[in-house]
Amino acid sequence: MENTHSCHEPKAEQAHHHHGVPGAGPWRLAAQSTLHCLTGCVVGEVIGLAIGVELGLSGAATIALATTLAYISGFALGLWPVMRQRGLSFGAAFKLIWVGETVSIGVMEVVMNGVDYSMGGMAAASFFSWQSIRALMIAVPAGFLAAWPVNYWLLSRDLKACH
Repeated sequence: MENTHSCHEPKAEQAHHHHGVPGAGPWRLAAQSTLHCLTGCVVGEVIGLAIGVELGLSGAATIALATTLAYISGFALGLWPVMRQRGLSFGAAFKLIWVGETVSIGVMEVVMNGVDYSMGGMAAASFFSWQSIRALMIAVPAGFLAAWPVNYWLLSRDLKACH
C-alpha cells in the first residue's frame, strides 16, 4: 500500500515533532527542503559548468548543460528518499515530487546561472580558476535564498513533498 502523506501533520502533532525535527516550524522545514534540493541541484550544476567551461562552450550551451544535469541530479536525489521512506514505486514517487522539484530547481537554476554568467564564471579560462570558483561561491547561496521562500510557498500548499 502506498503512503503518500503530506508534509503537514495535524497541528497538535506539528507542535511537538515534524519529520524528526522537534519544533520545526514552516520556515525551518522550507529551509531544510531547500537545502536538500540545492544539494542535488549543485551536483549537476557543477558538473555542467565544469564541462562547459573546460570545453569552451558558449554561455548558452553551458547554461543548458548545467541546467539539464541539475534537473537530473536534483530529481534523482529527490526521488530516492521519497521512494525509500514512503515505500513508493518510481512512478508514484515521481508524481508526488515533480511539481515541487521542477519549480524549486528552476528557480535555483535561473538565479545560479544568472549569477555565474554575470560574474564571468562561464567565461573563465578554467573551471578551477578563481573567477569561476568565486562566481560559484556567490551563485550557490543566491540560489538557496531565491528558492527558500518558493519552497515555503510550495510546502504550504502541499505542492512539494518533504524528503
